[in-house]
Amino acid sequence: MKDADRMTKLATPEPLNLIGNEWVPAVSGRAMDVVSPIDGQPFAQIADSDAADIDAAVAAARAAFDGGEWSTLTAAERGRLMIRLSERILDHVEELAQLESRDNGKPIQQARADMKVTARYFEFYGGAADKVHGEIVPFLKGYNVEVQREPHGVTGHIIPWNYPAQMFGRSVAPALAMGNATVLKPAEDACLTALRIAQMALDVGFPPGAINIVTGRGNVAGQALADHKGIDFISFTGSPEVGVIIQTAAARNFIGCTLELGGKSPQIVFDDADLDAALPVLLNAVIQNGGQTCSAGTRVLLQRGIYDRVVDELKTRFQAVAASDSGEDAVLGPLISAKQKKRVETYIAEADAPLLARGTVRDDAPEGGYYVAPAIFGPCDPHARIAQEEVFGPVLCVIPFEDEAEAVKIANETEYGLVAAVWTRDGGRQQRVAKALRCGQVFINGYGAGGGVELPFGGIRKSGHGREKGFAALHEFSHIKTVVHNHG
Repeated sequence: MKDADRMTKLATPEPLNLIGNEWVPAVSGRAMDVVSPIDGQPFAQIADSDAADIDAAVAAARAAFDGGEWSTLTAAERGRLMIRLSERILDHVEELAQLESRDNGKPIQQARADMKVTARYFEFYGGAADKVHGEIVPFLKGYNVEVQREPHGVTGHIIPWNYPAQMFGRSVAPALAMGNATVLKPAEDACLTALRIAQMALDVGFPPGAINIVTGRGNVAGQALADHKGIDFISFTGSPEVGVIIQTAAARNFIGCTLELGGKSPQIVFDDADLDAALPVLLNAVIQNGGQTCSAGTRVLLQRGIYDRVVDELKTRFQAVAASDSGEDAVLGPLISAKQKKRVETYIAEADAPLLARGTVRDDAPEGGYYVAPAIFGPCDPHARIAQEEVFGPVLCVIPFEDEAEAVKIANETEYGLVAAVWTRDGGRQQRVAKALRCGQVFINGYGAGGGVELPFGGIRKSGHGREKGFAALHEFSHIKTVVHNHG
């Protein structure tokens, strides 16, 4: 199939997998509908793949890694390919954003920002590909010891539906930079931008088997990839429940894995905080992407001296938010699916805390779309279900606290440990609280970092283990070999 024909097919998506640089249907011939959250209507199809398709993709990746053209490239050459892909993504931001918005439901402005972050992943890791150096270890007389970093081989990647393009870059780019050959199983709910970017990778010259993509259901194609004995490492982002399945499969095959499994992230606001700076961030951190973000700031801890003032302001701001389609003025789009909408609405209906305020759904929101009005609850008992479980929707809990010690105690009293924020002008308190918080990432007087491509990201406890982003991801996607040379 000619490149132009492929691009046309993916612009009006066909149910095809990418295996060994060829676009092919599922072995079974089955396909499944792609439903837009905006109106609940199918508008495309993807391959409904199974273990046979995963077998073919893993074989293509293995051939690429074991003697294929991909294995012969230097680190600098890999990096140049990735930078070219970054440039291609930037050249097609609007096309990709429109596709992402239709597929995922996120507001178009956010989709555009996501495409730029996706490009940054390939730019950053393209530049880093030849910067991962080994070490020389001083040892006994007559010996030379080298510590080298080498790719695992074939890496499996199972990514979620909330940031399809970004997650492709976040997971696959560091693996490629280290020289691994990759097999990606994107979420069946939203994966069209991953397929489109994969075509761009072919266009800029990625050799056969370096990037393979198999679409399908998580419990079929995803499970087949996790269980496959031909992969050497697996990266997963999703729910803790599925994370247990992934880690169990990795253990059976004696391979490593990184898991990013969500959070119930606190933003701690002390009475000396700059509230003008904090308030818009407190709102945006829970409605951004419909609250469907692992690192969403879903718990706001307020010192009692400012509790009433901040709550009044948050109520006003929540009431002003209207869920709508993904147009230019949208700030809150639909949730990903009918299932997710029902889940979030159930949490709201059964919340064990007072409802302070709700936003609305705009009258002109398309009928059949998965829209949920944002909600804010408080004061919440720190141990209430609504304050402990990850809702994954635009739902905020407000919790009062007396002092620094109580704030830290409440912040740490969940099973998760992904992200936190500290709002205070007191420099000593900033450092004390940041050190005491049990999580993988802490922001001081801010929240989020525009993608934070350079910043190691991951959690502890139920939020998972291992690190993505930054140079830490390159270490995850490689292993150490120690070479001891007795030269006499």
